[in-house]
Amino acid sequence: MGAPEDPRDPREDAPAPGERAESEGSAVPPGSGAQAAPGPAPEAGAGAAPGRPAASEPPAEEPPGDKPAPPGPEGGTHGPPAAAESEPPAKRASRIAEPPESLETFPRRALAARTRRDFLLFAAGTVLTALGAWWLLPDRTRSRLLPQAGHDALDTLAARVGLTRDRREAVLDHALTFDDDVAEALYSRDRRVRTYRRSDVTPLRNNYNGRTPGPGYLPGWRLRVSGLASGAVESLSVDDLLVKCPFHEQVTRLVCVEGWSAIAWWGGIRFADFLDAFPPAPGTRWAALRSSVNLDPRGRPDPYDVSLDLGTAHHPQVLLATHLGGRPLTVQHGAPLRLLAPMKLGLKNIKALTDLEYTTTEPRDYWAERGYSKYDGL
Repeated sequence: MGAPEDPRDPREDAPAPGERAESEGSAVPPGSGAQAAPGPAPEAGAGAAPGRPAASEPPAEEPPGDKPAPPGPEGGTHGPPAAAESEPPAKRASRIAEPPESLETFPRRALAARTRRDFLLFAAGTVLTALGAWWLLPDRTRSRLLPQAGHDALDTLAARVGLTRDRREAVLDHALTFDDDVAEALYSRDRRVRTYRRSDVTPLRNNYNGRTPGPGYLPGWRLRVSGLASGAVESLSVDDLLVKCPFHEQVTRLVCVEGWSAIAWWGGIRFADFLDAFPPAPGTRWAALRSSVNLDPRGRPDPYDVSLDLGTAHHPQVLLATHLGGRPLTVQHGAPLRLLAPMKLGLKNIKALTDLEYTTTEPRDYWAERGYSKYDGL
């Protein structure tokens, strides 16, 4: 059924001269001041006779700079509104921004080959890790984990790829030395350990590594000091030390590598004061401390050596202790003179000190020669 004929003259819909024709559905450009007429939009084909195209006239030319944007797909204009022209351009994406995801396709055969390869690499890595961990374990621990047959088989396998016992000790020594170097680099002379009240004191064990020496060495005891700036060798008594250096007391915790600790009230002279009273030769970096009266578990002579860097020796809480609990030291606790360095483990706190030498190179250390750290800091 056709559309009803419109009795109006189609020429009445043509724009008057000087007026602008508006396309059906076009938006009024912003800022022009024109307002759309109310009411519904005319139907398609309205104003034209049936079977005859609607008359049209070319639109009047528009002044420059006032040309509206072409209509968009929804009847609006293409491009941003006029206000958007003054907005700054979008910022470039950050270089560290996560790139957009992208899909990749792989042939089924290539994907299966990659899966097999990853599995084999993972299995090989697991075997090598287990072998390396076994190689680093102490012999006593190995004996507890596996029977002797399995123990020997794994040792043989490790030796065939070059993982011998001597090489293991070398690797562990290098790792321990690196750890000591890092600890020494981070050491701060200004950082002090915690101090306590005398009421916090707890019993202190006799922590000799062997038998406790008898008191027979005490009457003739002297501290032998060498490596001095004067070039002389000093032989000092406890009274000589107390005359040269002021007496100092402190209550600090002594921590043992075996896992126990005790709070004790110490008295003696600061090592820093001793260094001022008996200065070392130029270039000295270490103090070699020795107890020549130390005994092994069977009671045989077993000299005990400790290395102490002079940076630690200058710490204000490091003492050459002569008293414990307000009284002179007993033989059980290192009479008549011992080292107290509360920022070090107990194995560095040598007892019954008999010799002190300043050195330019790192001296011997009893427990370092047996696989322990040389630095032994807390």
